[in-house]
Amino acid sequence: MADSTEDTGRRSRTGAEWRSDIVGLVANLVRWAGLLIALVLVVHVILVMGNANPDNGISSFVRQTADMFVLAFKDLFNPEDAKLRVLVNYGLAAVFWLVVSMIVSRLIRRLG
Repeated sequence: MADSTEDTGRRSRTGAEWRSDIVGLVANLVRWAGLLIALVLVVHVILVMGNANPDNGISSFVRQTADMFVLAFKDLFNPEDAKLRVLVNYGLAAVFWLVVSMIVSRLIRRLG
């Protein structure tokens, strides 16, 4: 009598395969989280540069969310022009999140 897994053409997955899939999933989640954070920061820059109404619900939500993720970059550079300040500081924070999420994602894949 043949094994039921042979009849369907499937084989059971090994623990190493499951682990590899989970590590890949975690690495992808870290990468996507970094991309989403960078996206919020960039959208904030675009709204500021475009003179969006700061009292608008969307602008307010994006600003508050970006302020959570700008970290120590918020006042790293202090040019007199407020728009330039947002562009440089929040832009640097966006690049930071992209680079850090890429590095952490690669480390997770290598260590996993």
